[in-house]
Amino acid sequence: MAPRPKIRHCLAAGLLAGLLALPCAAEAIKLYLKDGSYQMVSSYEVQGDRVRYFSVERSEWEEIPTTLVDFDATRRAQDEAKAAEKKQLEQARQNDQERFYKSPDTGLEVAPGLRLPGDDGIFTVDGKRLVRLAQSEAESITDKKRAAMVLAVPLPIVKARSMIVLDGPKAVIRLNDPQPVFYVQSAAGLGANLQLVKLKTEKQARVVEEVETARGKNAASSEERSIVQVERRRVAPNVYTLRPLQPLEGGEYALGEVADDKLSMDVWDFGYEKWEVIKESSPAK
Repeated sequence: MAPRPKIRHCLAAGLLAGLLALPCAAEAIKLYLKDGSYQMVSSYEVQGDRVRYFSVERSEWEEIPTTLVDFDATRRAQDEAKAAEKKQLEQARQNDQERFYKSPDTGLEVAPGLRLPGDDGIFTVDGKRLVRLAQSEAESITDKKRAAMVLAVPLPIVKARSMIVLDGPKAVIRLNDPQPVFYVQSAAGLGANLQLVKLKTEKQARVVEEVETARGKNAASSEERSIVQVERRRVAPNVYTLRPLQPLEGGEYALGEVADDKLSMDVWDFGYEKWEVIKESSPAK
């Protein structure tokens, strides 16, 4: 069988006006050959019995006989690529709409001119704006020193210990009110099962709680967290309010759902910045 002519990978962006025209930056398409293979081209054009294309791989112009090119397969590939691109653009637009969609503020009025949106979430009023708390996922980190002791000491003297932590020393959302009111809107009754926890900051993480697990067949675990007492009220269908009984100390906090004394790994975190007001002294008379 005669050797196949040496060809390069190229890409398509339509016909060029002249032989000296430079290739444009466009999406690569497949220039199919009749033997079933294909090349990636940035542009190609038919000139008599030759097909001239620009090679993406070599970054130069090359030619092959038209008899080697499967134009039908090439056009089908272009149509499929355009259809896939259109679908991706439509999906991107839909994702953007979902991301930036603001639900109608038709719910409970929480301050003059401020109402809860129509979807579930945890909200609070900060000044003249309604703030939605973001949900963060905590992770479990094992206390390596304690783990080594567990392996070295006979049962059941030492318990295994781990920490549930959030990444980063500070939450993104910062509040200025020492006794914020949280509005928990949930069709599943989330507000009835939330706890407010004060977090401990360590280096580049925030400790939500510490967990100790006993060893043995009937091993049990205990969770230790710094709970902040709150006033809990059901103020509307599917809406609870939570308010700290005492002003918060400056630091990091999280709201988490508790079931059977187990805190969920998904929490709503925030920080409270304690500002000190410095009064200017009156000038001496």
